[in-house]
Amino acid sequence: MRYRRLRIPAATWFFTVALENRRSCLLTEHIEALRRSVRGVHSAHPFYIIAWVVLPDHIHTVWRLPEEDSGYAMRWGLIKAGFSRQVAKTEDRGPSRREKGERGIWQRRFWEHMIRDERDLNTHIDYIHFNPVKHGLVNQARGWPYSTFHRYVARGDLDLDWGCTDSTSHGFGEPSP
Repeated sequence: MRYRRLRIPAATWFFTVALENRRSCLLTEHIEALRRSVRGVHSAHPFYIIAWVVLPDHIHTVWRLPEEDSGYAMRWGLIKAGFSRQVAKTEDRGPSRREKGERGIWQRRFWEHMIRDERDLNTHIDYIHFNPVKHGLVNQARGWPYSTFHRYVARGDLDLDWGCTDSTSHGFGEPSP
């Protein structure tokens, strides 16, 4: 069965890509392998990274594809394959994966959402940057090293205290009522 996806050139997309084992820490344990894979695909098949966060077992990102290009599924396939080639073969594989000669690192599919407008984009960027806090990995967005949050702070787009969950702020770094 072939999975059908939208093919819209130059669109902006939100993605969630997850490991098969959702209790794994493979992505952060092998962050350099992931970075090499992304850089290699980005170099061969450019795309603009608007926001990105890598958690131990999944990735959220927003990309904008170039004009006349709708090939995000190909890019994800290459990123996942490139990462998998760099990681030791220690994962469990079910009969279906063994039969097909597949690794058992990644979930076969991923979630995509086409960004519809500026509000939708900002909502997804906030979601990405707040995700490590949501998952209890850190108490504030600035505490997570694998996020474009730091790029947004350096550009002056976000305050360093954005995304704190302490007693003086809620959710997205705004003062509590």
